[in-house]
Amino acid sequence: MHQMIFVNLPVADLERSRTFFTSMGYTFDDRFCDGNALSLVLGESIIAMLLQRDFYQTFVPEKQVADAKTTSGALLALSADSRDEVDELKDKAVAAGATLGRTEDHGFMYGCSFDDLDGHTWEIMWMDQAAVEVGPEEFVKQQQG
Repeated sequence: MHQMIFVNLPVADLERSRTFFTSMGYTFDDRFCDGNALSLVLGESIIAMLLQRDFYQTFVPEKQVADAKTTSGALLALSADSRDEVDELKDKAVAAGATLGRTEDHGFMYGCSFDDLDGHTWEIMWMDQAAVEVGPEEFVKQQQG
């Protein structure tokens, strides 16, 4: 199966995007950054390629590039190690100019979402490891008695 994931996202302003994600604590792999693209490192094998809108268009010349501020085509969900980490990333995103989305708290699972400066929706979520191992429904049953 697959070893890595590269998510490609159109952005309006590369430097503004770099500033936004850097302020949240993320880094970039500058070997793969240039005037058209930024390589945003989200994890050991998770990369978001932030592509200048006109450059992104060259990959899909027969399609219109969606404006993520008005049209949703993807929800990008990233795991967190704790509930506190979810809140820390959310707070950093909002402080950097993101628009806060919804928050969900199911006890064993907690997450919140935000829209970045280009309107892409990111969700940061934590799930109790015990719920991951047995599945959410079984975990809830075990907790109820």
